[in-house]
Amino acid sequence: MSENRVVVITGGSSGLGKALAQRYIKKGASVVLVARNKQKLVAAKDELLKSCKNGGKVMIFNCDVADFSATEETLKNIIDNMGKIDILINSAGILKEGYFEKLPIKVFREIMDINYFGTLNCSQVVIPFFKKQGGGKIVNIASLGGRFGCFGYTAYCSSKFAVVGLSDTMRCELKPLNIKVQLVCPPEFDSPMVDDLNTYRTAENRAMAQTTTVLSIEQTADEVFSGIMRNRYLIIPGRISRLLDFGNRWLPAVSRVVADYKIKRVYRGAPE
Repeated sequence: MSENRVVVITGGSSGLGKALAQRYIKKGASVVLVARNKQKLVAAKDELLKSCKNGGKVMIFNCDVADFSATEETLKNIIDNMGKIDILINSAGILKEGYFEKLPIKVFREIMDINYFGTLNCSQVVIPFFKKQGGGKIVNIASLGGRFGCFGYTAYCSSKFAVVGLSDTMRCELKPLNIKVQLVCPPEFDSPMVDDLNTYRTAENRAMAQTTTVLSIEQTADEVFSGIMRNRYLIIPGRISRLLDFGNRWLPAVSRVVADYKIKRVYRGAPE
């Protein structure tokens, strides 16, 4: 149950983070949104307050989770204001797509700083609080791109593979401390991030993305929320996404052949 829970969501001002916040609010939880954009945070808070019930609250904190000191200060402020944290959802993330040889090194660093180190920073800061209160839950939002590579996502997939590895190891280490870790690996879904990607993505990346259906934000959030509530470790929204993950795990050679075929068709100029 979510009543009287305090849920902290990074990247909570839009996309999946905000959609999950809406679901927790409707269940009576208090939600704390953390993000870099103050205007989006205020707008998200106003929207969420309309759904509050059963004593739930909405608070917002402006913070760049890639900055460890700022993250530490923010989470301490949240504890002081809310009294506790029951669930931390690491949803902050960015996406840039492009040919590997053309992506500047600063793009790799920026994506790794937010997607990987942002997740790491928040997790490291919250663990002492969880140990003191006897337990807690950390939900890391990775990506299907953290399970297998995709054309144009060298920077993005690298960061999400790192999040997957971090989560797998955290799960082992933190379980004896009554700190549960869950890993979410969604495919592409309707979001501001994907809308922006569609304005410039490469033809090869577009062909690869069409392998699976782009999910609605509602379906994605519903499946993720359900998986979190059921305490499943690995949560992959979408039936086709789960089949792709299964195929890549057990038949990786076939997955590579299919990917190579799709990209070859693009180079030949054949219609998709």
